[in-house]
Amino acid sequence: MKTRAEQVQMQIYENGDKRATLLPVSFEDWERKAKDTLAAGPFDYVHGAAGAGDTLKANLNAFQRYRIRPRVCCAVEKRDLSVNLFGSEMPVPFLLAPIGVNSILHSEAETAPARAAAELGVPYVLSQVSTKSMEEVADVMGEGTRWFQLYPPRDHELTKSFLGRAEAAGYQAIVVTVDSPLLGWREKDLNNAYLPFLKGEGCGNYFSDEVFLSRLEQPPQKDVKAAAVKALEEGNHKAFTWKEFEFIRQQTSLPLLIKGVTHPEDAALAIEHGADGIIVSNHGGRQLDGAIATLEALPSIRDRVDGRVPILMDSGIRRGADILKAIALGATAVLIGRPYAYALAVAGESGVKEVMKHLIAELELELALSGRGSIKEVDESLIMKVD
Repeated sequence: MKTRAEQVQMQIYENGDKRATLLPVSFEDWERKAKDTLAAGPFDYVHGAAGAGDTLKANLNAFQRYRIRPRVCCAVEKRDLSVNLFGSEMPVPFLLAPIGVNSILHSEAETAPARAAAELGVPYVLSQVSTKSMEEVADVMGEGTRWFQLYPPRDHELTKSFLGRAEAAGYQAIVVTVDSPLLGWREKDLNNAYLPFLKGEGCGNYFSDEVFLSRLEQPPQKDVKAAAVKALEEGNHKAFTWKEFEFIRQQTSLPLLIKGVTHPEDAALAIEHGADGIIVSNHGGRQLDGAIATLEALPSIRDRVDGRVPILMDSGIRRGADILKAIALGATAVLIGRPYAYALAVAGESGVKEVMKHLIAELELELALSGRGSIKEVDESLIMKVD
């Protein structure tokens, strides 16, 4: 009986005569096709990074400093990619990361990746700055696993409203993103004078919230720019502190993760103030230029956390080997961002599904070829660091 990976490979080989009309396989081809599909503004919004892009480059380069050291003559006829997070079994060790404003990539916006994730059993983290509301996304996901990402608003009543809505809509965890109290210096967006929020894109959760609407002088239908600026002001909480994080902790019984941590002392403080999980992230290099890569940050955070809460990681994950390296250095699971964003731009829901199928197949092969039969067997002995 063929494995999932072998089935995916064979399907591609057997359709070789249609290769020109098939969807891409490699990350680089998805990226190129997305660039051909999108206008400069939307493409650069996803592709770009802060400043000179040094943090983005560091994220990618960090993976090249580790090599997988495989073991041979190991029985790998069975492979288990599953991991457990907060008492729930996940079929694969990755989630779809929260990416906002999906409407600039595809007309179905966030509902397309949400449906794809639900069909394949991959957890989906919905961005607060989505164009579709959290309720619309929940409707298309059915019983699919979904988490909600919160950019903590300045208005406590709005925070409580967002959290209450997320719980009512069946979201199973809250991800508080803390590395963006202000927008980073994103040169490509500035060159393009491109900020889609000013047209109301990415404001679906705000414009469907009674608390937020009550704060406006006019409804969004009458003055969309003013409403959007108000939403941006709420999302950029420049006075956010650990006391504010504790406030969020008090408002929900759902698992609470903090996203944007790269310093081990911040990881320890997060746990002290009520975090149930840490997401090591630098926002895909989109916030602070010249920052530490997430893979570089991971070992020290793993050591400081010492197994008290699960650690997840994003920023720079492109292939199955990257996932294995992150897990070997201490991550329970990772979040995938740009790969599915490009696929969404190219082919909507089917594109996102294709990227995930390929990633699952590649990860399964990488695991088996490294001599492991289960993700749970992956530890630091799998890899070695090179100069």
